Formats: sequence, C-alpha cells, structure tokens
Amino acid sequence: MSRIRMAVVGAGAFGQNHVRVIRESQRAELVEVVDSIPGRADSTDWRGLAGRVDAAVIATPTVTHSEIGCGLLDAGIHVLVEKPMAHDLGTAQALIAAAESAGRVLAVGHLERCNPAVQAIRGIVTLPLFFEIHRMNLFAPRSLDVDVVLDLMIHDIDIVLALTASRPSEVRAAGIRILSGKVDIANVRLAFPGGCVANLTASRVSTEKVRKLRLFQPHQYISVDYARQDGVAISVNEARQVNFQPLKITKREPLAAQLDSFLDAVEGRAAPLVSGVEALAALSVSLDILDKIEEHAAIVNQTLAQGYGTGPSAVTN
Repeated sequence: MSRIRMAVVGAGAFGQNHVRVIRESQRAELVEVVDSIPGRADSTDWRGLAGRVDAAVIATPTVTHSEIGCGLLDAGIHVLVEKPMAHDLGTAQALIAAAESAGRVLAVGHLERCNPAVQAIRGIVTLPLFFEIHRMNLFAPRSLDVDVVLDLMIHDIDIVLALTASRPSEVRAAGIRILSGKVDIANVRLAFPGGCVANLTASRVSTEKVRKLRLFQPHQYISVDYARQDGVAISVNEARQVNFQPLKITKREPLAAQLDSFLDAVEGRAAPLVSGVEALAALSVSLDILDKIEEHAAIVNQTLAQGYGTGPSAVTN
C-alpha cells in the first residue's frame, strides 16, 4: 500500500513533534512543512499544498485553525487540527461544514484520548458518578494565545464528556491570571443531569507536572496517571472484599497512536477518534467555563473595590 502524503502546517514546538512522528511512520510520507516564519520550514504558504498532499496536520495558533482548515478541506485535503479546534463556536462549525461539504476527514487533536491509559478505562467505565482531575504544568512561553482552559483543561473536559456521554447541566468556575494576560489556573465543577459531578483543576504555573484522573462509580474507584500511562481499578464485592486490579495497558506514545488513528480514518477504515462534532462539544463547554470565570472575576473585583477581606480586621468587623 502506498504511503499517505502529508504536510504539517505550523513548525513550532508542537508542530515539530508532529513532523517527527510522521517521519517515523511507515504509513505516511512527509511531503512538506509549512510555517509563516521564513527559514523554519519548507515553505510559508499552505495554499501551495493543493494537489500535492492527501492529508495535513494544522499546528498553528488557534485563531488561524478555521481559515487554514477550511482552505485545505476545500482543496480536498484531509485535516487533523490541533485542539482547541477553533477560538469560537462559529469558526468551529465552519470547519465541520467544510469537511462535510468536501467529503473529507476532520479529526481534532485531543491527544489524551489516544493515551493507552485512557483507552484502557473506556471498557470498564459503567456509570461514572464523580471525577477528580488534576492537570498541572510548569510555565512555558507557548500556547499563551489561549487561556489554560483551552490550553490544558480541554483535554479533560473532552474525556469527561466522552465517558459520561452527556453535557453538563451546571457549570461553576473560578480562575486567575498570574504570569500571562490570560487565565493561568482554573478550578471547575461540572454537574450532569444524571447526578455525576466532575471537579477539574488545571494550572500552567505549577512547580510540578501532574496528569491524574480519579473516577468513582458504583462499587468501584479507578485511578489513572496519564503521564505514567498506568492505573488501578479498586472494586468492592457484595461480601465487602476489596480487589486491587492494575489496568492492562500497553504503553505507547499518544501522538504516534493519534497519527495512526487519523490515517485509519483517511483510509476509510474507521471514524476519527475525536470528530469535529465531539471537539465542538468540548469547545462549547470550555467557553461556558470561561464565561463563568469572568462572572466570578467580576464578583471578586467588586468585593475588592468595597474593601472587604483586606486584612485581619475584616474578620472581626
């Protein structure tokens, strides 16, 4: 079978990772790397890819995803676009419409879905009732064009939506800006119609790197470490006996697994692991969270303006 001709649009830090896994793949051929900065790639104009490649990865700033993605799809090129798929719902919906019109694959790079540890729990999750998820990163001068919710937390939002197969009925959120002009740390509570609750914390100003998910369902507790790609399911039977069962996980680089999933979709052998519609749902919830963070910030600003909580005397007054 001939290899699928591919391009990477966006040769930044993460784009270079895509370049690497495509070069390592036996199923794909890297034809061209495109970047707006001259000298960093083979060319500076993605429009020249038409007729030369079968598929492309878009790893450019979020605000450019829809324009580039729609252009490539209209040219008959299958697209894997990095998350978040777009910066607002309108441009995200335009991507979905372009893929449908062109009859081409639109996949979205919610990378944790390809994590073998996440794949392992998909088969044992039955009725999730409570999630506790932490995603912490050391500060790095990348992806600062979006808030931490769209940069990091959206991974976990996507996973929670996939495992609950529903949308939240209530969103509560708080977040603050620390080292950038965007929200750098956020805490979120999502409540679902069936009673499930998800608590999510994301930070890109942490002193350590943490990627952990804890899930509770009837008679079972599941713990997963995304970074280590391991986990355990702790169950209690009717006799109240506790069983510790390590998850059966075959470790693999998620980015390579994501590429294979995308190539499967391009070849018509499977649907995209994360479709445009699923990514739109994660984006929609993320934007709702950012709205709630702004509402909370307004309340805090009003409190500060009134002079409450400015010192020990506030406790006794």
